[in-house]
Amino acid sequence: MIMRIIHAKIYPISGPVVEDGFVDIVKDKIAAVGPMGSLPALEAGEVIDAQGAMLLPGFIDSHTHIGICEDSLGFEGDDINEQTDPCTPQLRAIDAVNPLDFCFTEAMHAGVTSVVTGPGSANPIGGQLLAMKTYGRFVDDMVIKAPAAMKFALGENPKTVYHEKNETPTTRMATAAIIREQLAKTQEYIEKKKRARREGELWEFDAKLEALEPLFTQGLPVHIHAHRADDICTAMRIAEEFHLNYAVIHCTQGHKIADVLAARHVAAMSGPLISERCKPELHDLTPATPGILHRAGVRLSIITDHPVIPIQYLPICAGLAVREGLPYEEALRAITLTPAEICGVSNRVGSIEPGKDADLVLFDCDPLTIAAKPALVMGGGAVLYRAE
Repeated sequence: MIMRIIHAKIYPISGPVVEDGFVDIVKDKIAAVGPMGSLPALEAGEVIDAQGAMLLPGFIDSHTHIGICEDSLGFEGDDINEQTDPCTPQLRAIDAVNPLDFCFTEAMHAGVTSVVTGPGSANPIGGQLLAMKTYGRFVDDMVIKAPAAMKFALGENPKTVYHEKNETPTTRMATAAIIREQLAKTQEYIEKKKRARREGELWEFDAKLEALEPLFTQGLPVHIHAHRADDICTAMRIAEEFHLNYAVIHCTQGHKIADVLAARHVAAMSGPLISERCKPELHDLTPATPGILHRAGVRLSIITDHPVIPIQYLPICAGLAVREGLPYEEALRAITLTPAEICGVSNRVGSIEPGKDADLVLFDCDPLTIAAKPALVMGGGAVLYRAE
């Protein structure tokens, strides 16, 4: 059975706007996209008349803790940080996510259909991030990619956590050293495994190093928490030293070194943009950062860091970036295709193209304004939400 949306102003993100177009959906995939003038015959199926409304790919938030820091709960629902060991790459976000957390419903109702969620920034190496859909009841069926990335953290957070315990790391030097040590051990572990296999011998299994191995063997991305410019530079230094595929999360002072980031082809996840300056690292927080990064040529996504900013306000964050200088089309891209590309899931989500998941959102007004609310949200080819 085919579902067809007609007379939509389509923003495919990967190409030019189609002023009056259609989208055909077969099962859970986009089957065809084009102008109404090329509309093929439809023998049977449901037709939705968009009446000129904006049709966009489902929004994507590339850095959250949704489902791991649960709504309206304290310690019982807080599984963000395992503050007992500064190096925990073997931890998997998929084992902590509660897919029935109400925030997933709020995200979906706002048109956010895909997220990356996972550990916080207490540990220099925090664990494995998960890319998933925001609709469903069984987390394994909601997975887009697992693991999607490995979480590293620099700056104040690891220092603060372990200073209180009187354990390492209590300095930026120690935080970086822990990461370097584990990466070097992983390289050594990989070589030991190769030798053992060649010689038909066994090797001593190490869960931490096994988890880090895909960084070197499969190009698994590393998402590195860093606010201050010096911490961002440390992230680049370590990543380049070990030839890692990486992106910088938050990048709060990124506007101060935007040219450096662009020259080194660094991807930045900018946000949260609506936040108090609650710690020294946020001293230079400004919603102008995405626009400055874009003008310098930095690839960027916009994030909420949910629950720091509730995830349903992701489009508002993008709108604020537009107000402060980010071009409108780039703001849409920063919450759709670019985060999908950064996280390695653009083969499935992020744009309206044949073969991709039918995650779509329809707006009869500018989606980046505070008054905007989706008229319709689709996920996997099904209507998930329709405004009354």
